[in-house]
This record gives sequence, C-alpha cells and structure tokens, in this order.
Amino acid sequence: MTVTVYGIPNCDTVKKARNWLDAQGIDYAFHDYKKLGADAGKLESWVAQAGWEKVLNRAGTTFRKLPEAYKADLDAEKAVKVMLANPSCIKRPIVEHPGGLLVGFKEAEWSAVLL
Repeated sequence: MTVTVYGIPNCDTVKKARNWLDAQGIDYAFHDYKKLGADAGKLESWVAQAGWEKVLNRAGTTFRKLPEAYKADLDAEKAVKVMLANPSCIKRPIVEHPGGLLVGFKEAEWSAVLL
C-alpha cells in the first residue's frame, strides 16, 4: 500500500499520526510543507474530494492572523489560494492512500481505512 502523509513535522497531530502509522507497521512517505511547499494541483484535488471546508484549517493561529480580506467570502478557489500562500492553513495531516483521502487524524477512521 502506498501512503503519503502531508503535514508539518512539529505539529502534535502529525506526530501522533506518524507514531500510529509506525506502530501499525504501515510504510509511508512524508511530505513536509515547510520544506517542500504545497502543490496547487494536490490542493485542488483534495478540495474536490473532501471539500474546502474540511481541507482548510480555519481553527489554527495562522488562519486567524490572516487579514480579514483573505477570510471573507471563502469558496473553493479562494481557499486553495489561501492554502498555497499559507501551507500552515492546510488541515493536518492529510493522507493519500489507495482508497482515497484522510483529512485529520482520527484513530478509529484510520484503522477502518488503513488496516
């Protein structure tokens, strides 16, 4: 199974998710937004699959500190632009796997999908 985890290595939720994958013996590739950035095509695909409301992390500090103009009148296209410019605004982690996409870390959901 090919699994790719997208996130930021110092994020507590990403750490929990990676520890869980390691404990289950699931091999994965890790894409670090801080070093490798975010890809517009990936973001558009994720938004199409899961919805911008789920992919955009509006609860994080980075999003809350954005100018109001960035946060007003959000739609899929604008959300992708915000996430491209501010990868910390992407929900973490996002996992691509052969069956689809996981957004955020919920152990029960991950177990059902990945085990």
